[in-house]
Amino acid sequence: MARPRQPRLSRARIVEAATVLIDADGLDAFSTRRLALELGVRGPSLYNHFATKNEILDAVADEIIAQVDVSFFAEHDWRTALRRWAHSYRDALAAHPNIVPVLARGPGRRPAALAMADAVYGGLVDAGWPPARATHIGAVMRYVVAGSALGSFARGFEADPALYEEERYPHLSQAHLLADHQRSVDEGAFALGVDMLLAGLSQVYAEVVGPLPPAAGSSATGGSATTGQARP
Repeated sequence: MARPRQPRLSRARIVEAATVLIDADGLDAFSTRRLALELGVRGPSLYNHFATKNEILDAVADEIIAQVDVSFFAEHDWRTALRRWAHSYRDALAAHPNIVPVLARGPGRRPAALAMADAVYGGLVDAGWPPARATHIGAVMRYVVAGSALGSFARGFEADPALYEEERYPHLSQAHLLADHQRSVDEGAFALGVDMLLAGLSQVYAEVVGPLPPAAGSSATGGSATTGQARP
């Protein structure tokens, strides 16, 4: 039988299959043996493309980070860029929460992760932030995003109303409904956290760097881009 003209495996196919397995069953259940079985090949075939299991995990993590939009830093003021980047970052991680522990280790040698770090750090420094502060901001944003994507506050409450006895938990009479509104609760909490963080950073910027530039979409009098009303 003639050999196939195209190899059965490619790095992209391995990464795609590994992502599906990790999304479904988590990191603890992931192995190269199971991945090979899923791909219909022998285990050693994987090592023609990746030397170790950790290299596969790094490739999966970097493929997810490659989905994060960092173009905002070249197009908007630093506050708008940070907010939009944070939401894009969380969306990518929230779609693949099982890989977050790998991402939490830092960029390592992963190209997309290093490119994201470069864009964020460069955008902040170009906006006037001192290099040390730009590093701190990038770190704290990663903590916030990774923590938000790793778990759900709303899903942590059981849907059994009998659990929340009024005598014991007088303020939790609606807690059993949280899981039904998981997306709005968790996304709303993240948006609030990012807004509060940016408010604090704006004060630090004014103290360390100087007057804040107008935010994208805001009037010179400080109007809100979304409501058209002056902020207090």
